[in-house]
Amino acid sequence: MGLRRKKQSGGFSVEPQNSLYLNMSSSSLIGGKVCEEFTPGYYGICTIGGMLSAGTTHLAITPLDVLKVNMQVHPIKYSSISTCFTTLLREQGPSAFWRGWTGKFFGYGVQGACRFGLYEYFKKVYSNLRVDQNKSLVFFVSSASAEVIANVALCPFEAIKVRVQAQPHFAKGLTDGFPRIYASEGIHGLYRGLIPLLGRNLPFSIVMFSTFEHTVNFLYRNIIQKRKEQCSRAQQLGVTCLAGYAAGSIGSIISNPADNIVASLNNKKASSVKLAVKKIGFLNLFTRSLPIRIMLVGPVVTLQWLFYDTIKIFSGLPTSGHVSKDIEEDKMAESHSR
Repeated sequence: MGLRRKKQSGGFSVEPQNSLYLNMSSSSLIGGKVCEEFTPGYYGICTIGGMLSAGTTHLAITPLDVLKVNMQVHPIKYSSISTCFTTLLREQGPSAFWRGWTGKFFGYGVQGACRFGLYEYFKKVYSNLRVDQNKSLVFFVSSASAEVIANVALCPFEAIKVRVQAQPHFAKGLTDGFPRIYASEGIHGLYRGLIPLLGRNLPFSIVMFSTFEHTVNFLYRNIIQKRKEQCSRAQQLGVTCLAGYAAGSIGSIISNPADNIVASLNNKKASSVKLAVKKIGFLNLFTRSLPIRIMLVGPVVTLQWLFYDTIKIFSGLPTSGHVSKDIEEDKMAESHSR
């Protein structure tokens, strides 16, 4: 152990040098900043946080996803959640509810890394283009830019996952599903559902991020009426959870039609988007599997934001969400107006 001489009023004392490193590391773990905001390190933390939060939460709800996909692909056989559950359990056993878990974990992990990491990056870039521009427009464009890249990364995983879940004898997972699709259909088979996937996830992401940002802003300004840094970590994460649930629930309603189309195309129930819409029916696009999607997406998005912001907090970074105006300035303006 190294020693360091420390000057005192009566001379010098000897201090263990390792204590310096202990102090530095403990401050980093407890609340010291790992890096400054909007640096490469910051975007790296956001990317890793997005990957871990999305991958783990999607893995956890694989059984519900299996029910959703089978109800979309086989609506006559599986007319309700309870019917789908009991039939799958009877015919395929408990393991059926974990089919496609590798596609969920790795696919949505990659998507989450791109979605969250690139959103933070694009939000900063577009905000710098014009400082005074409308924040909602920045949220829309930033989330759309990030989501396009995220979905290109996700699409092959989604194609394999949906087919594994709805076709028991197709493959066991990614390792045998990927080569089978590629050998028989080529790259087109892996990206068959890209357009409807974008049709599902682009509106979802735009609505999700925008709803989250505006909800955070509303809660701090109108309910809590404190600046974010004046709130405890528990309060900040509570705001994150409320905003996350609102964002997930609203986003799931907006994106439900495209979700039904993706499931239909990837399972070859239709050869084009037009035929898929015709076969499913216009009204069914909005209603089929909607209750289970809300059950899935609302809690999942809430957990994603919770994990994501927890990682930020332990990295010494502020939680997510833009607060448009200083609370103290609002109070001063109100007092002057009186």
